Amino acid sequence: MARLNRSAPVKVEPLIRPGDAGAGVLHFGLSAFHRAHQAVFTEDAIVRGGGDWAIVGVAPSSHAVLDALRAQEMLFSVLTVDGPDADARVVGVFDSVLHAGSEPGAVLRRLADPAIRVVTLTVTEKAYAPGSAVLDLIVRGLRLRETPLALVSCDNLHGNGSRLRGLVGDALDDPDIMALLSFPGTMVDRIVPATTPATLDRVESLVGARDEAAVAAEPFSQWVMQDDFAGGRPAWDLAGAVLTADTAPYELRKLRVLNGVHSALAYLGALAGAPTVDAALALPGCHAAMERFIASDIAPTLTELPVIPYGEQVLRRFANSALRYRTLQVAGDGSQKLPQRLLGTVADRRAAGAVPSYAALVLAAWIRFVGGRADDGTALPLDDPLAGSLRGASPSRALELLSPGLADDAPLRAEIDRWLRDLERHGAAGVLAAL
Repeated sequence: MARLNRSAPVKVEPLIRPGDAGAGVLHFGLSAFHRAHQAVFTEDAIVRGGGDWAIVGVAPSSHAVLDALRAQEMLFSVLTVDGPDADARVVGVFDSVLHAGSEPGAVLRRLADPAIRVVTLTVTEKAYAPGSAVLDLIVRGLRLRETPLALVSCDNLHGNGSRLRGLVGDALDDPDIMALLSFPGTMVDRIVPATTPATLDRVESLVGARDEAAVAAEPFSQWVMQDDFAGGRPAWDLAGAVLTADTAPYELRKLRVLNGVHSALAYLGALAGAPTVDAALALPGCHAAMERFIASDIAPTLTELPVIPYGEQVLRRFANSALRYRTLQVAGDGSQKLPQRLLGTVADRRAAGAVPSYAALVLAAWIRFVGGRADDGTALPLDDPLAGSLRGASPSRALELLSPGLADDAPLRAEIDRWLRDLERHGAAGVLAAL
């Protein structure tokens, strides 16, 4: 079948075509997440609010997506999957793409271009460090800048706007340039599973052309951002984005509910032999247990936004069988994830004088998981920076490695020990079914 491009006959026409709008956004990182999230929001914003806000994409290192987009004249598809159902749209919001490693001069010219009023980033946490190649290139471009610009981190980092402001400010050391810049904080959310050959085949059947840059995503998509754009912005609010003065409550709710429940399902599911998160959630009793975890332990710690409806939405999303999130993948790096996702909930409930029973169950499941055996005796891999110390550690030692002093909380420890005994006797599936 013909390759997707501007002249290929397709069953699904793009809402806009490359060249319909001038470029106003420069984006670093051509990840599947960006293409399924910010690119879609930006295209919808142009359709509904107009303006020259097309995206110039910058690939920091890899050529793969960049080459595919160039071969397809900047068009790509997003496959929305919901269980057995799927539909596709063709996106034409990219104006052009550049490679930072081999075309730094072109990237610098775009950074200095007054037509570019927003720079967005999805470059993973490792790029947010002094001396990173992406940060250095951006700072070099900003030294050529004479007009206002917003730099917008769309990476899953707490306080991402403030963090980016601090890094750029330290590197620039130029208050006059900093006065031109704003750094709105954001919270992004959409589950984007890895593209597979089956993804490309399904897109081909729906679109009517072969798309080597296609991505898959769940139906849900959320973008929360501070409305602080020094040079203006696309009408993202008309595309469904939430504009707010403070993203912190949204970040915290996502961290404790979505990420916390994700980890809970990963550890309980892995022990029970459930290969994916949706399969874990389908275990008898598991859905009810997660509802109670949210209502009893998490919701009392979050007072600024509705929690129960959000939690119900999260559970519906995790039940999507098309996403195929592997429990072992989510369970990795628990010593790094759980202090962020779970221990804040534990600390807040303990400060209120309560013992968070379902959070204690998650901790007990994690302790069993790092022990290395599922309930049926199957070996469980441990992909964790502290794997060497965690393997064979006692429950007290494991908790101490997770957070110093955690094992010394006697009421919490008693609840964890109770769940450990139940998991030992009945297995995770039996414990959940009994609930």
